[in-house]
Amino acid sequence: MAEILELDCVVIGGGVVGLAIARRLALSGREVIVLEAESLTGSITSARNSEVIHAGLYYATGSLKASLSVSGKHSIYQYCEERGIPHRRCGKLVIAASDAEVAYLDKLLKQAWANGVEDCRLIDGAELAAMEPHIRGFKALLSPSTGIIDSHRLMEAYIADIENHGGSIVLNSPVLGGTLRDDSVRLSVGGADPVDVDAKLVVNAAGLGAWGISAGLEGLNPTTIPERHYAKGSYFSLSARAPAQRLIYPVPEPGGLGVHLTLDMAGQARFGPDVEWVETIDYDVDPDRSQKFYSAIRRYWPGLADGTLVPAYSGIRPKVVGPKKGGGGDFMIQGPKQTGHPGYAALYGMESPGLTSSMAIAEYLEKLMY
Repeated sequence: MAEILELDCVVIGGGVVGLAIARRLALSGREVIVLEAESLTGSITSARNSEVIHAGLYYATGSLKASLSVSGKHSIYQYCEERGIPHRRCGKLVIAASDAEVAYLDKLLKQAWANGVEDCRLIDGAELAAMEPHIRGFKALLSPSTGIIDSHRLMEAYIADIENHGGSIVLNSPVLGGTLRDDSVRLSVGGADPVDVDAKLVVNAAGLGAWGISAGLEGLNPTTIPERHYAKGSYFSLSARAPAQRLIYPVPEPGGLGVHLTLDMAGQARFGPDVEWVETIDYDVDPDRSQKFYSAIRRYWPGLADGTLVPAYSGIRPKVVGPKKGGGGDFMIQGPKQTGHPGYAALYGMESPGLTSSMAIAEYLEKLMY
């Protein structure tokens, strides 16, 4: 009989949320191993987003997305300052491109205030033009505390904290299945050196793969696993100079925040993501989707020139609510009480604002486990 490796804590998934959770566990004195199926950490959903630090405007008051994005935003900014992680509090403008959309901004402002985001205000078209001369709109909502971040440097800092407190990251280690035992979780781990492990605590933070991990665990009540939906979002980069100093967002669409203008740390502009509901994971970017992008962007930036959008990359949002129900949905964070096992926790639907909320998610989950 093969030897069973006995461990304290295993976090499945080395994306930004999994790393934040592993960091929190390591800082609390737990012995932590992160199992990452890919050859790099943070190479899937965490590498295919807008790298935005969200203020917490949009989410239903009292939801996990609302509370964890607001508290997570403060934690991320403080952590970036302490660790020298590149970031910029550049601010964001949500544009009402028609008179009919102004009512939405009024509603969004009230939502922001209810969520504790008290630095937002409405500006008229004249002030908008003065702030961002190339951008047009009837009105806009200004969010000063929205920012951008180098997400890879953030994850590197999380990894450094994990390793400095005795934890480790094991790459190329897919979890193939497992069993919920009385006082532990048995996992079958593949890779170059397959091994079975027994862990006192397993946290499933596998992102897009979270559903499959849970489905492969013998003894887990299948009713604890929510619906799974994939919302693909494509991005196009701009081959010209960025038209704005702030992030520019339209009124949201079902399943996403609309085709918005974001900036990287070098000031390069990119647009996206759009929303395409898919059944399988595919990261190809269809160049023909640019026609929809030109139309959407010109509603707030009329000066966008033909031929300046270049296919960049795409990402898949893991969602617990599909298009028939509006495509929204909250984070689903299950501690042992919710999974029905004292050593198993699982997270589903960890889409935006997961990056912003990562440290707050880790703190929230820790409270569920003790």
